Amino acid sequence: MIVGIDLGTTNSLIAYFTEEGPKVIPNRLGKNLTPSVVSVDEEGNVYVGETAKERMSLYPDSVAQTFKRSMGTERAYTLSGRVFKPEELSSMVLRALKEDAEAYLGEEITEAVISVPAYFDDKRRKATKRAGELAGLKVERMISEPTAAAVAYGLYDKTQDTRFLVFDLGGGTFDVSILELYHNILEVRAVAGDNYLGGEDFTAVMAKLFLQKSGLSLQNMTEKDQIRLYRQAEKAKRSISDEGTVTMSLLYQEEVKEQKITAKEYEEACEELLMKIREPVKKSLADAGLRLSDIDDVLLIGGATRLSIVRDFLIRLFRKFPDTKMNPDEAVALGAAIQGAMKERREEVKEVILTDVCSFTLGTEVVVEYEEGRFEDGRFCPIIERNTVIPASHTERLYTVRDNQDKVRVRVLQGESRFARNNLYLGELEIDVPKGPKGQEAVDVTYTYDINSLLEVEVKVVSTGFSQKMIIKGQDNQMTEEEIKKRMEELAYLKIQPRDYEENRLVLLRAERMYEEALGDHRKKLDHYITAFEAALRRGDHDEIQDAREALNQVLEEEDD
Repeated sequence: MIVGIDLGTTNSLIAYFTEEGPKVIPNRLGKNLTPSVVSVDEEGNVYVGETAKERMSLYPDSVAQTFKRSMGTERAYTLSGRVFKPEELSSMVLRALKEDAEAYLGEEITEAVISVPAYFDDKRRKATKRAGELAGLKVERMISEPTAAAVAYGLYDKTQDTRFLVFDLGGGTFDVSILELYHNILEVRAVAGDNYLGGEDFTAVMAKLFLQKSGLSLQNMTEKDQIRLYRQAEKAKRSISDEGTVTMSLLYQEEVKEQKITAKEYEEACEELLMKIREPVKKSLADAGLRLSDIDDVLLIGGATRLSIVRDFLIRLFRKFPDTKMNPDEAVALGAAIQGAMKERREEVKEVILTDVCSFTLGTEVVVEYEEGRFEDGRFCPIIERNTVIPASHTERLYTVRDNQDKVRVRVLQGESRFARNNLYLGELEIDVPKGPKGQEAVDVTYTYDINSLLEVEVKVVSTGFSQKMIIKGQDNQMTEEEIKKRMEELAYLKIQPRDYEENRLVLLRAERMYEEALGDHRKKLDHYITAFEAALRRGDHDEIQDAREALNQVLEEEDD
C-alpha cells in the first residue's frame, strides 16, 4: 500500500485509499493532526507531536518547530546538545506517522506520496525526499500541496468541468494554484507562492500588537516568556474573529498583563501580510492568461484559511464566497492518498489523468552582447519556463563567444532572475567543441523535466553530433545510500549593482521584479530595455541615462497595465 502524507509546517497527517475513497489515519492519540514539533531530551529520547509541543514551555532548548521553512538550507537545530538538520527533524515526524499507520492498518508501510509546497525549489524538494528516506520510506512521488487538494476536490466534490483556484495558506508557506478539470483530466495551469508566509506570521502580528500596547519588549523576555507570549497570541488570533474583541493576557515577571485587542486593530496590523497575499494570486492568473472572472470556484486549504480576517479579505479580493466544504487541514493528505492509488493503478482512479507544471524556470548561464563588440557574462538564459506543463523537453542553441574556444560549459540553474548568480545552481556539464572563429560552433542544450522533479540535461555539438547527458539530482544536496543508512542508524538511536542614484536603483529593482514575473515575449522586451539602461549607466552620460530610464519606465508602466 502507498500512503499519502501531508508534511506540514504546523501539523502533519497521513491517509490511505479505501474502496470508499481516501481516509485519514488517526495518530496514537486518536487525533488526525500531528503537530510538526520535535523534542529530544538529555537522554536522547525523542518526542513528536503533542507531547513535544507540551515540552516547549518547560524545556525550550529541547524543542524545534516550523523547521519545514528551513528545508534544503544549512540551518541547524540544537536540541539538548544534539545537532539536527531540518530534514532530519522532518524524518522524525514522518517516522511517527509511519508507525501510527502501521499500528492502525496492521501492516508494514514502506512507500509514500509526500506533499510539498508548490513553490518549493529543487533543494527543498530533495531535502523532503531525503527526510522520507531517513524515515524508512520509499518516496514514490512528491505532489504539490495545492495539486493534492485539487485532486481530492476535483474527483469527489465536482461533477462538471470546472476551472478553479486553490488558495493554500498553511502555518508557514503560501501557495496559489490554478487548475482546470475537464472530463477525466485535471490540468495544473499555473502555480505561485511564498515560502515564508503563513499562519505563524499572523500569530507574530498579534504578539507584536500585544507588546506595543503593553509597553513590553521581546528582547527583554526570556525564551520561556516568548513561548508563552506566542501561545497566547495564537489563542487570541483564533478567537478574535468570533468575538470582535479579544482580551489577551500574559503572565510576565509574576504579573498578569492584559490588553484588549479589537478586530479592527488586528486587521490594520495585518495589512502588510494581506497585501503580500495579493501578489502570488496576481502572478498565477497572469501566468495562466486568466482573469478573476474566469475562475469558477476558489478552494481554501491550509489551517490559516480558517481565520476570518483571511476569509473576509479573500471574499473582497475574489468578489465571491470561497468553497469551504472540504476540511482545509485534511484535503492535502487525502489528495496525496489518491495519488498513491493512481500509482497503484487502483480501479477507482485509473481513468484519471493528472498534469502538473514546473514551478520555477530552468535555464543556464550565458554571455550576452549588450552592444556591438561588448559582452557581459553571468546572464541567465531560460530554457524551460515556469508553469510549463510537465513532463517537458525544450532545446536552446548556444554559440561559442571566443575565437578558438574548445569547450562549452553548461551550468544548470533554477530561478527567475536575469542574473545567473541569483538563481539556484543545480549542476553543470562540460563538452569539447572544435576550435574555430567565435560564433561558428554551436551546441544544442536540451532540458527534459519530469513529474518527479528529475531533470535530464543533454548537450549536443551541432557540427559533430557528439553529445553528453546527465541527470541533475542536486549535487550539493545529495547523500549516498551509505550516508543515509548511517544517519538512519544514528537517528534511530535518538532524531542576490547598487547604482549611485536612488532613482536609478528604484527603476532597476522594479524592472528586475517585473522581469521575474514576466514570461516569453514580455520577458524579452523587458530584457532589451533593461540592458539598454544598464549600458547607459556604464557610459555615465547624464542625458543618455535619463532618456534610457524614461524609456524603461514607460515600458514598465505598459507591462504593469
